[in-house]
Amino acid sequence: MNTYSYNHIKTMAEKKNQDICQQTHFNEKAVKQVLKRMESSDNLLELAHFFKILGDHTRVRILNALYFSELCVCDLTVILEMNQSAISHQLRILRTAKIVKYRKEGKNVFYSLDDDHISDMLNQGMIHTKENKK
Repeated sequence: MNTYSYNHIKTMAEKKNQDICQQTHFNEKAVKQVLKRMESSDNLLELAHFFKILGDHTRVRILNALYFSELCVCDLTVILEMNQSAISHQLRILRTAKIVKYRKEGKNVFYSLDDDHISDMLNQGMIHTKENKK
């Protein structure tokens, strides 16, 4: 092995270990406090499922449109340039997860964000996303 290869491997090994503890030690007080406050595994599983639902580009586009206004499915087809069947499928997923709600008016179905928590989350997510672009 030449000097470059050895130094390169050594540097890579050092970088790999920069983000982990080099000794086994834990702060018992901090660990106990966190364990008392952490959510149950079931709640965290539900949260992971919630974020998984939001991890779809089409659903995020729908939510972004609904952030600004209540819209009927026909409005969403125009805005997103998608067919009604595809949008209805995504709305069903969002509705089941209680992320959007709907109301019927005659033959039309209007959708909106389920509550202010969803609006706040979308807003905070966009602030974070735009912040990372700077």
